[in-house]
Amino acid sequence: MRWVSYRSTDGSSRCGVVRGDMIHAVGTNLLELLRTEGGLAAAATKEPTEVVPLATRHLLAPVPVPPAVRDFAAFERHISNAGKAAVGDGTVNPVWYEYPIFFFSNPAAIKGPHDEIPIAPGTQLWDYEVEVAAVIARDCSNLDARTAEECIAGYLLYCDWSARDISTSEMKFVFGPSKSKDASTTLGPFLVTPDELEPYRSGKGFALRMDGYVNDEHYGGGSWDEIHWSFGEMLAHASRGTTLRAGDILASGPVGTGCIQELAGRRPYLAAGDTVRIEVQELGAISVRVTSHEPS
Repeated sequence: MRWVSYRSTDGSSRCGVVRGDMIHAVGTNLLELLRTEGGLAAAATKEPTEVVPLATRHLLAPVPVPPAVRDFAAFERHISNAGKAAVGDGTVNPVWYEYPIFFFSNPAAIKGPHDEIPIAPGTQLWDYEVEVAAVIARDCSNLDARTAEECIAGYLLYCDWSARDISTSEMKFVFGPSKSKDASTTLGPFLVTPDELEPYRSGKGFALRMDGYVNDEHYGGGSWDEIHWSFGEMLAHASRGTTLRAGDILASGPVGTGCIQELAGRRPYLAAGDTVRIEVQELGAISVRVTSHEPS
């Protein structure tokens, strides 16, 4: 199944399952559906409150305000490329191979798949990231990596908009990224249930393309099955000694060459007026316009 959240004609937010080119609305909030008995599977059997054309509705992020957002760095090629671009050395720190590392991002910064993206204040090096993310189906803790994917409600496309010059400064201290990452995060357009992706299972991921474009020019990308840390391994690590809640977002980090930072001067960073399109096979695409910084 593919699920969406959208703005109805009366201005209210609704969510529903996509059947063909129509949305069958069965609720007002996808997070609430995840928390009800039976989750999305049960919700899909409800009589729709409205049936509307997908093409005519303004899509929101499938989970507009997730309880928590964790962003990992699960693709080895990205880590190596980023090191080469930053210091001329693509050697991956051995710690990266010990366990999947993540940082917490900002749930209040979530944007929909076609919302404009203002450049964060104070940056000259504004970047996108081609990522995939899992949405947690139910509260869970201390998961086993071998079975943790049973707690995934679905997958979606994730773009972590990044201020690279600010990040360079922040990463000199042990806390890691903060203001370089909390201005905007784009989710969507669909939450795709795991059964839809199972035919593409390959390695620790899926044999699905992940690509980024700026002004219709292909900048880079790769395949989901290049991933070093599986989502089961990421969930197991994140849930150790704590609780993942229904609706939590866990993102993969960018695929190799899935951001401008990795291209080492071969492509310019983003400017106001640029259009960015990020595509992941079976998950759809986001397409957004970059704008100048919004004054506070």
